[in-house]
Amino acid sequence: MSTEQTGTSAWRELLQVEDRGIEPVPAAEQTSGPGELFWIWFAGNISILGLPLGIWVVAGELNLWQALLAGIIGSVGSFAIVGIVSIAGQRGGAPSLTLSRAVFGQIGNFGPTIVAILSRWGWETVNTVTAAYAVLSIGTVIVGHEVSPQSAPALTVIAIVLFLLLTLTVSGLGHRMLAAFQKWATYIFGALTLVVIVFIVVQVEWNTVLSAGTGSWSTFFLGIGVVAAGTGLAWANSGADIGRYQSEKSTVSSLILSCAAGAGIPLVIMIGTGSLIGIMNPDFDADNPLASIPALLPPWMSIPFLISAFAGLLLSNNISVYSSGLTLLTLGIKTRRIVAVMIELGASLIGSILFLFVIGNFYGPFIGFITLLAIPLTAWLGVFLVDMIKRTWYDADGLLAMNSSSSYWYSGGVEWRATAAWLIAIIVGFSFKFAPLSETFIAVNGLEWLVTLILSGLLYAVLGGAKGAGTGARVAGK
Repeated sequence: MSTEQTGTSAWRELLQVEDRGIEPVPAAEQTSGPGELFWIWFAGNISILGLPLGIWVVAGELNLWQALLAGIIGSVGSFAIVGIVSIAGQRGGAPSLTLSRAVFGQIGNFGPTIVAILSRWGWETVNTVTAAYAVLSIGTVIVGHEVSPQSAPALTVIAIVLFLLLTLTVSGLGHRMLAAFQKWATYIFGALTLVVIVFIVVQVEWNTVLSAGTGSWSTFFLGIGVVAAGTGLAWANSGADIGRYQSEKSTVSSLILSCAAGAGIPLVIMIGTGSLIGIMNPDFDADNPLASIPALLPPWMSIPFLISAFAGLLLSNNISVYSSGLTLLTLGIKTRRIVAVMIELGASLIGSILFLFVIGNFYGPFIGFITLLAIPLTAWLGVFLVDMIKRTWYDADGLLAMNSSSSYWYSGGVEWRATAAWLIAIIVGFSFKFAPLSETFIAVNGLEWLVTLILSGLLYAVLGGAKGAGTGARVAGK
């Protein structure tokens, strides 16, 4: 076969829609390596949202070194957990929440699945709204006066639709396109983002930065929690979705390292840059970086910055929508994967238009909503991770059967030990967010997510853990 024919064949494969939904990937088709995970997660974390995250970490109280350390621990540590969840994808060949059926039971798994869908939809709406603002900001630069959703409704809708159609092009085609697009787009838009960051850094007043006072330990721990909750913990239930095509030759350490380094490198750079901005400009508007950051750049850099911001948000959204489409199928909806992706994008379209044109005040309420979802997400994660200690294989037929014939039907479709551990941890976690424990050391230092994670895992372990787990190979799809 000629080189031209080989290239044509490769493009045909790349443009072929992935029809596999939540069905486990046969071992013979698990051919990806850890490098694929590295590039997917690297691309997904060069988003502009890392800059305000760094500003929030500083909050006028931490110095640069504390902020960098909090960023490293929070991002690298939390994405190491994503890597661990990827191992389950390699073992079972199925998405995270589909594998979760083996832990919670076919019916009991509905709760964690709904929470995961709401979380992903929330972040997808954040991405879409922010991308629309990026396009509006480009309009502002061009015409010389503020362009808002109300003053330019047509441009706003076009920006939303364009962003979602681009997402559909990648997420709709599936895993092969996702892996290829994320890698090559990183080269282009990652370089552009780096240029923007260099322009910000060269303007740093280092005397001001290096003379910043040391923050308290409580603020430092809170910074770690903010970073972890906004990065790896928010992505943890997508780990197996991205890792299910990993070859059995990929070692456990390589999977964990690929996720931790792939996401950690861009996040530490973005969070570090945001920290510099926060120290130099304590009054900086972290809620609207797209309007504020261009003021730190030469005028001719504003549009390249906004283009890189739009692209970074797209790269993150590609992963999120691909994952949420699979999670939606886990609810038992009988449709093609690409249709599930379109349903998710439709929800983002409605949410974005609602917040841009009707509600107006978007970031505060929505970020608060997503932060609250971190409690049930980490409660699920604690149970799932402890289950992985014993469960080294998954019954493929059992994962897909939604009735009493499933090996994961347990008692009326519910594994009560896992479900009870999850619910109790959620109640305790929310008691730190609200009364009666909202004034305790744990709550003040933002450690409720860590307590929830540990408590759910410990409860599940004490109650017996991983019923039916053991060593072996997948029953189906070997």
